[in-house]
Amino acid sequence: MGKEIRLFKSEERKNREVVSTFLRQLSERVSEGRVVLRQGQDEITLDLPHDLILEIQVEDEDKASKGIQHSLEVEIKWFEGGAGEGPLELG
Repeated sequence: MGKEIRLFKSEERKNREVVSTFLRQLSERVSEGRVVLRQGQDEITLDLPHDLILEIQVEDEDKASKGIQHSLEVEIKWFEGGAGEGPLELG
């Protein structure tokens, strides 16, 4: 397995409407093929290929003192010169 290098990370508490607005804006940038993420002095620009891999994962994790933490993870991946995989649909 290859070595993973974190290039950028952000984790913030936001209300549902702010998260929804951010995801809509992110969706527009993905459609355009370029995503720029900024936080303070940190910035990263991603030029996205036409074909992507979309991974959706739902998890429950027991956080002992805080209870069960639920997560919906949306991950977009690609390989240099690679193509995406089969269809996922929203229901």
